Amino acid sequence: MRGWWREISGLVLPVSCGGCGVPRTELCEECRAELYGGVPRRVRPVPEPAGLPVVHAAAAYENAVRAVLLAHKERGALGLAGALGKALAGAVRAGTGQVGAIGPLLLVPVPSTRRAVAARGHDPMRRIALAAAGELRRGGTATRVVAVLRQRRPVADQAGLGARQRQANLAGALEVVAGGERLLAAGRVVLVDDLLTTGASLAEAARAIAAADGRTGALPGSGQAAVVAVSPSASERNRNGQ
Repeated sequence: MRGWWREISGLVLPVSCGGCGVPRTELCEECRAELYGGVPRRVRPVPEPAGLPVVHAAAAYENAVRAVLLAHKERGALGLAGALGKALAGAVRAGTGQVGAIGPLLLVPVPSTRRAVAARGHDPMRRIALAAAGELRRGGTATRVVAVLRQRRPVADQAGLGARQRQANLAGALEVVAGGERLLAAGRVVLVDDLLTTGASLAEAARAIAAADGRTGALPGSGQAAVVAVSPSASERNRNGQ
């Protein structure tokens, strides 16, 4: 019901830019440029968790990019999913290059907890992934979203936890749903998330994919990941070549 109301209210209520607040536009040109106007780059948190895939990010998590992600995720600005999906699609392209004949891209979103989805009234990462898949298909790349990861046990709130604490909190927390491994074997897997902070979530998602791999054989492309944004600290480390 909450998601339905947000969809309807977005059509009739005045809008302002999700990045800077300028009126009469959902996202102004300047904020669009911050979100997906740059060149996506490979990013690596320090310390880098074991098993972290090769990650590409579209932008740094600051200023307008941070505001847009929070507006979409926490305040239900659902219309921003298209712009966020475009940014994510750029990061996917940077990591995968020319797909060739290895099958379609399979975007696997890192799942939110059921409690978080219920509180927000929508699943922000899945919505962004679907928008990214549409953007990639319009560019000629066969792509679909395969939401086969789920939490197998409760985890603590990650806010305030350091890198090692986040890794311990998430260790063994995800799994591929029954039958999901067959879906994953149909193309090139790319893990996707909205934000890279320590890399713990993506590393755990990759571990879960690898566990499915061990049951069924090779899952192509599971060493790739893409995010909309990277935290400023990780971004700074990458600029310094660390």
